[in-house]
Amino acid sequence: MKKLLSITLLSFILLFSTSCVDKNADSTDVKLVTAEEMKKIIELEDVQLVDVRTPSEFDEIHIESAQNIDFRSPTFEEDITKLDKSKPVLLYCKSGKRSAKCARKLKEAGFEKVYELEGGISKWQYSEILTIEKKS
Repeated sequence: MKKLLSITLLSFILLFSTSCVDKNADSTDVKLVTAEEMKKIIELEDVQLVDVRTPSEFDEIHIESAQNIDFRSPTFEEDITKLDKSKPVLLYCKSGKRSAKCARKLKEAGFEKVYELEGGISKWQYSEILTIEKKS
């Protein structure tokens, strides 16, 4: 009987601690999204769409309505302060490396909701899911 009580108590403790960890992880993590998910987020939320590539890369091709904040710019830290920390931010770059680094910096800076486009613009530029603007 003591063994059964101990196992039951241990199960409740494990269940309770696991559920708390999951909730906390969701609120602090950056969410990696597909182009389909990105399109829905843009339609449903007042999102700040940010291309973190260089201005020349941005001029060649970018997602419609994106703003350009160059991750490698010496003014990057200052530039991100112009974004609203309470509004969701959706980031992308060429392949996902710069946007992943940028996402971490935004979370450290106190941004509440950060999304990152999986694979960057190079993965999705030929799909018909996103509206892409290209230099003529």
